[in-house]
Amino acid sequence: MGNIKQSIIAGIFSIITIGVLTFLTYKTEFGIFLLASFGSSMVLLYGYPESPFAKPKNVFFGHLITAIVGLFFLNFVSLPLYVIIPLAVGFGVGLMILFNVTHPPAGGNPIIVIIGSVSIDYLFSPVITGSIIIIIFALIINRFILRKPYPSQK
Repeated sequence: MGNIKQSIIAGIFSIITIGVLTFLTYKTEFGIFLLASFGSSMVLLYGYPESPFAKPKNVFFGHLITAIVGLFFLNFVSLPLYVIIPLAVGFGVGLMILFNVTHPPAGGNPIIVIIGSVSIDYLFSPVITGSIIIIIFALIINRFILRKPYPSQK
């Protein structure tokens, strides 16, 4: 029965969080708040908040580092896409592990950045602002609604 409750709660809170980001993106003039990899961040933040990969520092810096790597390869490495995409993913993953901020959903960010040919503004919105919003939601929902210790002290 615990899995049913956990799955329902994770699903509902994912709807709420992504719903807010979607509303901000499409119904306001504030900018872009959605990043495809935020969808998979929901799995960790609401389904497995005790995971070290769900810690706020991992969420924030994992998304930031991999987006920066994607921008670097997009703008400064003059090789075909089929070469820079895997290189960027590999460097992004390696840097997350090196700096102890691994957040598996962020591993897809270099692909998103390169395929989307985004500008440096993408770092602010959606990467930084969106990450902060999902971290705030995770803190509120896990600590105050579910009464779980978040982030986990493991």
